[in-house]
Amino acid sequence: MTVGRIHSVESMGLVDGPGIRTVLFFQGCDLRCKYCHNPDTWQKNGAKEMTVAEVMKMLKRYRPYYGTNGGVTCSGGEALLQLDFLTELFQACKQEGISTCLDTAGYAEGPFDQLLEVTDLVLFDVKHFEKNAYRTLCGGDISVPTRFLNEVQKHNVPLWIRHVVVPGITDSIEHIQWLGRYLRGISGVEKIELLPYHTLGVGKYDTMGIPYAFKGIPPMDKSKLEKLQECLEKIVSETERKD
Repeated sequence: MTVGRIHSVESMGLVDGPGIRTVLFFQGCDLRCKYCHNPDTWQKNGAKEMTVAEVMKMLKRYRPYYGTNGGVTCSGGEALLQLDFLTELFQACKQEGISTCLDTAGYAEGPFDQLLEVTDLVLFDVKHFEKNAYRTLCGGDISVPTRFLNEVQKHNVPLWIRHVVVPGITDSIEHIQWLGRYLRGISGVEKIELLPYHTLGVGKYDTMGIPYAFKGIPPMDKSKLEKLQECLEKIVSETERKD
């Protein structure tokens, strides 16, 4: 019996995929993103252990709220690090007619074939598109998420792209232009969303005694973010017309 480690559950989320969704935050992550607001999900041990049957019992209880396009979203941490449990859970969801969505940075090794066969949507977090900047920002090797992203496209799973915009780091027009060029090479993208950097998780670092790398950086200005979003959408739409 496969057991998953679940950090927390949001019973009826509205921002992690279409419709009303139950969001499961998995424990464990190999990245150390400098703006991460959930450092308490990094360690792979701890958290609540749950079986697929226990999770499904909970999801069935919330199913009346899902409507026609809601369902379950598995987030983290990094849910792909618990690949066997995640795959079994999504297989069970498909048997019950519950929509499956994976919110991920793609930082894990496969094979992912069985999982992607039962995944309805992937919310893919683009940390950065350049390998050195990727390593600086989150301490990882960009080839890992690139391999996962290639698998998602091979299986024709729809994608929503997310990218965190940090003042002074990823908020320049030039950065957004390069991001647009990078995204034009990805197939199956249905939505692109820029997310504002915030400081809501800083208190967790203090509590855990972990230095916060972005101390002093203010939250992202929402009006500037809206302008960058418009710029990105224009770049992507222009390149699509050229193609």
